Amino acid sequence: MRQLWRSVRAGVWVLTHRRAAEGALAEEMTYFYERAEAEHVRSGLSPDAARRAVRAEFGSPDRAREEVRDFGWERHVVGGVGDLRRAAQRLRAAPSFALVSVLTLALGIGCSTVIFGAVDAVLLRALPYPNAQRLVVLRDYGADGEGIDLTLGTFDELRARSRRFAYLAATDPWRPTLADERAPERLDGARISANYFATLGVRPAAGRDFEPRDDQVGAVRVAIVSSKFARRRFGRGRPVVGGQLSLDDGEYQIIGVLPPAFIDVLSPANDIWAPMQQRSNAPFDSREWGHHYQVLGRLEDGATTDDARRDVASIASTPVAAFARPSWAAMTGGLMVRPLRDAVTQHVGPGLLAIAGAALLLVVIASVNVSSLALARAGKRRGELALRATLGAGQWRLVRQLLVEGLFLSAIGGALGLAVALTLLRVFSAICPAELSRVNAITFDARAFFFSLAATTLAGLGVGILPALGAVRAAQRGEALRTEMSRKDRTSPRMRRALVIAEVACALVLVVSASLLTRSLTHLFAVAPGFDASHLITFQVGGPGATLQSDSGRQHFYRQALEAVRRVPGVARADFTSTLPLKGRGEGYGFQAESLVADRSASGSAIRYTVTPGYFATMGIPVLRGRALQPSDTSGASEAIVVSESFARRIFGNIDPVGQRIRFGPETGSAREWDVIVGVVGDVKQRSLALDGTMAFYVAMDQWGWVDPVQSLVVRTTGSEGALAQRIKSAVWSVDPRRPVQQVATMEDVIAASAAEQRFARMAIGSFALAALVLTAIGMYGVVSESVSERRREIGIRKALGATSRAISVQVVRSGVATAAIGVVVGLGGALVATRMLASLLYGISPVDVGTYAAASIGLGGIVVLASVLPALRAARVDPATPMRSD
Repeated sequence: MRQLWRSVRAGVWVLTHRRAAEGALAEEMTYFYERAEAEHVRSGLSPDAARRAVRAEFGSPDRAREEVRDFGWERHVVGGVGDLRRAAQRLRAAPSFALVSVLTLALGIGCSTVIFGAVDAVLLRALPYPNAQRLVVLRDYGADGEGIDLTLGTFDELRARSRRFAYLAATDPWRPTLADERAPERLDGARISANYFATLGVRPAAGRDFEPRDDQVGAVRVAIVSSKFARRRFGRGRPVVGGQLSLDDGEYQIIGVLPPAFIDVLSPANDIWAPMQQRSNAPFDSREWGHHYQVLGRLEDGATTDDARRDVASIASTPVAAFARPSWAAMTGGLMVRPLRDAVTQHVGPGLLAIAGAALLLVVIASVNVSSLALARAGKRRGELALRATLGAGQWRLVRQLLVEGLFLSAIGGALGLAVALTLLRVFSAICPAELSRVNAITFDARAFFFSLAATTLAGLGVGILPALGAVRAAQRGEALRTEMSRKDRTSPRMRRALVIAEVACALVLVVSASLLTRSLTHLFAVAPGFDASHLITFQVGGPGATLQSDSGRQHFYRQALEAVRRVPGVARADFTSTLPLKGRGEGYGFQAESLVADRSASGSAIRYTVTPGYFATMGIPVLRGRALQPSDTSGASEAIVVSESFARRIFGNIDPVGQRIRFGPETGSAREWDVIVGVVGDVKQRSLALDGTMAFYVAMDQWGWVDPVQSLVVRTTGSEGALAQRIKSAVWSVDPRRPVQQVATMEDVIAASAAEQRFARMAIGSFALAALVLTAIGMYGVVSESVSERRREIGIRKALGATSRAISVQVVRSGVATAAIGVVVGLGGALVATRMLASLLYGISPVDVGTYAAASIGLGGIVVLASVLPALRAARVDPATPMRSD
């Protein structure tokens, strides 16, 4: 250790006192040589003979001084600084090469850094909770085999009987209206069981958590809010805990504020949470038995997800009398148990990974492009490097110089890439679809910085290593001293062509992927949504408020608001619906048909739409059989049901559904009178344009068991939707100015938003593909142009022997196309593998669509031809006398 410390201290002194160190070394070497000569003189040699003997033994003083300098670790620092200085001088001498290379690397490194940040935040990094790997989500199986939320009764049974969970918690979406002296505001929130935050492993930063007594029916209304909401609502100086909020059903006291970093990954937009305060052992016809409760579990120490699955399967297969189960929540198919992380990333993972792959390909293309330019530049320096090798420079010394130049170049590109990444990060966050889980966790942090550093280093090594190896091989053969040998060497051109082949292959993968996504979106938006979206604008109206707690009060408000909106000039039709098409899954309800009570195949769930009469005409949904809902379908009349075409076909087959009697949801299994199906309407896309028609039923708002506190207003206009929006809002507020009117959008915008993930992937991969095409064109131009420069003598001789300019041009272009053709073949193989990742994002087109592959190949080939044309024209203008004179 003492020796190491002495070496470090000595090296630092040499670096910080260069002049003094050189003087001391010169004195030491002089003293050493004088002592050695004196020893030889004492042995009988003359002074001249002694001097010759010392030099024969130790070499010249200058050489010995160099060997001593090379002994300490500080020599590497000095050599590196010298290499950096020479690298800077080289770049200043070639500004065009430096500018193109830096911008190319900055683009590749910046894009890859942003995408890595997204992938890291969404897919790689653990969820922001303690021991997040022990968190799981439980779901029931729907009629289509997909997961659906649980009922409160199922949750109560699991909580009482399970043995593998430390905690089980439930959450139910809640969007209360905040009403006070300001404008009414809809809040995103959730009704939760008292142990929800304990299940996540989170405690409020201020105040207290919910307690079991807070979750009792009739308990005092309390709430916990997010730190963001607290700052926005109360400011920084006012106390939050103990504050009051006036919400729909009365006053809520704030008892806690969550930490600023807290994110509810099941619903990231949430700002407020309150206890559910709902009944255990509720009757089957109550809301508690609806499939709308998300259930979250924390596994016991040592328990695995498989243990939890076996535990839940045992409970599902062995019902007990203490926990009665209705038919729609009988758990006959068992329950799903999935890690929370998988549940929140299942829809975004494939698209994000595809984008990450595209970013990686762009980095490869950028590095290959700069490597190709560096190879061409190194070929021009072959004489210099060979001369240095002849004068005694070692292989490592030459390699180090070129590697330092590559790293120096990539360091500048990496620094600029950081600026690009910070800019793109803001753009990326702005254009990310709202459905992208944990998008607010995408930041530029230490992990992203180190990724950028690693990408910069690898790019620098890639840029420097190939020119260095080629130059060293040339230097070993002394080619700079033998002009003819230099002309015959083809190592550098072959290597550059190999790099262009790699560029073309990577670019083709990106172009094919972008083309597939573009064609998929074209197919997707060509799908009929089941309604006429033109001139249709939507609003979300709701919040019952303290004055509208009864169903009759809500009906009165919506009826008056509808009349006011219909009087607005420019409004052709207007109606309310509880569920807006293409806005999520919708609420599913079990059903029971009177004529098929014993038929188990006639089961499942259907999405409920409670609507005002005239809704089908407003939306442009065709009535296929029977009649639509009418104003006469009121609370005093027999309940009329309209079902979708998919419902009628699946449940009744060839039987005419009109006139059939049926019950839905809470009515199933009860003694209540049967409802009557009065009509069949066309299927409407609810979850997405890509999915087939969904089973659905429609009932008049006045005839359903309750009036939803939040409704969507759909308005068909005769003029500009944007111009009418404010007047429609004012019409609603003329009935009650405290009602929030939000989420204003045309139905065309709603349709576009439903494909946000596909559009985002197409935009990202398409941008990378465009950048790849530009870089590939630059790379091809550089290779062909350099080939023309190297062959100027050959071209001149051929022209002197009678070759025409046209023939010369055609040959140059043919050479470029032949190089690119190999890249296309390699790229097609890569695309066949890479596009498998896009399968979940494609609609109406196969990942191996022959037409798309052919079009992408032809398009890329056209760009390659264009990139070869300018060098070909330059080759055609070569004067035959010029290369002759140079000889």
